Amino acid sequence: MDYSFKRGFKPDLQRIHSVLTEEFPCEITEEDCKLLLSFGALKNIRVWIDGKKLNVTTESDTTVGDQVILDTNKRFRNFLEKATGYTAKQRLQMAKKEVAKTPG
Repeated sequence: MDYSFKRGFKPDLQRIHSVLTEEFPCEITEEDCKLLLSFGALKNIRVWIDGKKLNVTTESDTTVGDQVILDTNKRFRNFLEKATGYTAKQRLQMAKKEVAKTPG
């Protein structure tokens, strides 16, 4: 998924790294300008900036319990909001607009 940044939220990898550190208390490595980590219900999370968009790919760990999944999802939503400046509701509205614009 790619996410737009709200005005005033810089597409800066170091800033994104510090936001990740706040939400995910685990080791975060940097490889080829991508931040990589694993936490809770997410086997791996890859985060990078492409132009003026935040790109995030995730792979889920289906073997964990419900509490771990809920905690991980909350942390992930908090990360996206702090990184992009948009709430989950705003991101959903923007995604719907993108789908509506796409011909097909």
